[in-house]
Amino acid sequence: MNRSITSRMAALLLGAAAAHAHAQDARVNRGHDPFFQISHAIADCPVPLGPLETGQEWLDDSHYRIERGNSCWVEGRCRLSNAYLYDAEIADTVQRRLSTINYATHWREQSTLWLILQRRFIYVQGCVAPGFDKQDFLTELGKTADVDRVIDDTTQNPHAPQLPYRTLADPDKPVLDPGN
Repeated sequence: MNRSITSRMAALLLGAAAAHAHAQDARVNRGHDPFFQISHAIADCPVPLGPLETGQEWLDDSHYRIERGNSCWVEGRCRLSNAYLYDAEIADTVQRRLSTINYATHWREQSTLWLILQRRFIYVQGCVAPGFDKQDFLTELGKTADVDRVIDDTTQNPHAPQLPYRTLADPDKPVLDPGN
């Protein structure tokens, strides 16, 4: 009887350890960073990985994330104590402004785009048509209240061997260096 209980406990502990390891490997939006698609015009555009990360990636980035989040408040550039606290409000404002921005730039008809908001930065990821006026679109996004920076991670070639962003289909593949 005692051996049966010991065997069951060992199996239960092994199962719990395996479940914990799987939870650490699962990609989750651990920082609750706003991430959403805003257009769908270009077929076959690879879906960005967005803010999804494993538990280990989250731990590896935690110190840096805390430091980045608090630095604007310490420097007196933010009214809130952490730059990440702005992101949900910025996401709401951007979504309200998208129709006005589309009226000015017609970006919806020429792109498949996703936005990630992290610490007052807007990362624009996805695909744009060759005639797409990126500069005008990015400038309009940058006019949103409390936005510190807009980062262009777009491509004109959805089938390029390297993209400027990590994808959901291949999260570990290296991205295109914007300096090249």
